[in-house]
Amino acid sequence: MVQAAPERHLPQRARSWRISPRHALIASALCWIGFVLVASLVLSGHGSEIDSSGLLFWRRGADLVPAGPQWLLEAVRDLTALGGVLLRNLILIGVLAALLFLRLKREAVLLTATVMGGWLVNSLVKIAVGRPRPMIVPHLTEAGGQSFPSGHSFNSAVIYIAIALAFAAMSPRRSIRWTLIISAIALSIAIAISRVWLGVHFPTDVAAGWLGGAGWAFLASALLHNPAKAVAEQADDMLETLTPGA
Repeated sequence: MVQAAPERHLPQRARSWRISPRHALIASALCWIGFVLVASLVLSGHGSEIDSSGLLFWRRGADLVPAGPQWLLEAVRDLTALGGVLLRNLILIGVLAALLFLRLKREAVLLTATVMGGWLVNSLVKIAVGRPRPMIVPHLTEAGGQSFPSGHSFNSAVIYIAIALAFAAMSPRRSIRWTLIISAIALSIAIAISRVWLGVHFPTDVAAGWLGGAGWAFLASALLHNPAKAVAEQADDMLETLTPGA
């Protein structure tokens, strides 16, 4: 699933791997097909039973309180925070700093472009659909804006999968690369589920959000790799011009 290519600015014994563009495009296509199917359910009104059942599944009693002990509620809130604007951007900044420190400039540029493009795609879809938040159960955390697709789900999938793909470039071992990517997928899915548990998104919101985010992360990996490489090399050439003999 991955192919090797020498990294220009790393030592000779070091190599850089990337996901095969063909496999990335296949993964992206499958995700976007799923996104379209979920979106069609929402727009046609055929997903309402799934949405109501999914939201009520986590609640108990006449007051529709969340199932489980109090610590579980706090744990879910902590989990969902990993997909919030503040924490996910702090994580992104830390990862970009680490990639630059490791001289993985191409991966840093690609990650930045992927995240910025994903934010734009998610925002445009939210505006186009204009779905309000669910009011079936009490909300257990603050949430604003449009509901479809879930921004937490979409952006978490984009950021964490893109980060995994970036760090996978450092390892020649397939098992490590798969562990990174699968861990990112599992974390972003858990964040998506937390939004339904907290009552601030319909199940179809988070399904479409995760599928769209993962689809964009893989699509960007395939399509933006060469432009990111060109930008990174241009930055290196500019630095060499500004600091001759360094």
